[in-house]
Amino acid sequence: MSNEKAPLLQVENLKMYFPAQSTLFGKPRSYVKAVDGISFSIDEGKTFGLVGESGCGKTTAGKCILRIYRPTEGRILYRGTDIARMTDRELKAFRREIQLIFQDPYGSLDPRQSIGDIVREAIAADGKHRQKGEMQDRVHELLTLVDLDPVMADRYPHELSGGQRQRLGIARALACDPKLIVCDEPVSALDVSIQAQIINLFEELQEKLGLTYLFIAHDLAVVRHISDVTAVMYLGHIVETMASGELYRNPLHPYTKALMSAVPITDYDVEKQRSRIVLEGEVPSPIHAPSGCSFHPRCPYATDICRSEMPKLSDTGSGHFVACHHCGEV
Repeated sequence: MSNEKAPLLQVENLKMYFPAQSTLFGKPRSYVKAVDGISFSIDEGKTFGLVGESGCGKTTAGKCILRIYRPTEGRILYRGTDIARMTDRELKAFRREIQLIFQDPYGSLDPRQSIGDIVREAIAADGKHRQKGEMQDRVHELLTLVDLDPVMADRYPHELSGGQRQRLGIARALACDPKLIVCDEPVSALDVSIQAQIINLFEELQEKLGLTYLFIAHDLAVVRHISDVTAVMYLGHIVETMASGELYRNPLHPYTKALMSAVPITDYDVEKQRSRIVLEGEVPSPIHAPSGCSFHPRCPYATDICRSEMPKLSDTGSGHFVACHHCGEV
């Protein structure tokens, strides 16, 4: 019998299609294939990075995991239970154990509520009865946990800086003692210096509380720093999955190589020697996605098989998976 621990979260062949055009009778004529058959798993206590440019479907995948959207097809297993088949009681417990941190720290906060009220409301969602003093202690504990001074509990969101607002969003997400947190581009709206502080905070909280993260981002440098495993998405598909160290050392898919070539490097000599890969054309519409490999209209290595047949993710060794017909030749 294997002693290997099962993943905390498993996503199997997840698809999320949205009706785009309808007939005169209201039936969908075409669909936006936001997520088109992705699979991955996240081990407990680890960080899984989901990276790609805007419109690739990474945020939609996160919303399916949160049960904000009901997937068109596929399964999402949390601790071995399909969230689509959870009873109301199981779903209520599930919603406490999985939380979301938003991209916009200001737009996700109620400007009419004080900081203390925002956190207090989230604490009350766990259903436990607390005395007023216990509630106040918990609010102060959470604020301290994210490096906010408890005396700020009487202030309002507009009185905080961007970094402080995001710390407040993190405190709110921690209120119900979650096991999995979906981080939807949580640092993209912040200054670079503040980004580093928030990333360090995520890592400290993970070590202290044993948290598991699904970290959605478009910044490859951020994903590499925080993630254990990284998946690259393009037009609703995962095209490459690897340990995050491999992302810099050995990208194999042409799209990943192009993304990596655009990441700034501070070492002048290394930057001077490398060549920039410039992709031609625009990202195709997900309503009229290309046949075969979704990347073939922009790929300099595309051949007839790329235009007719969708490549499958294949293991190139050490858990490095690539969906490319020509990955050995690129």
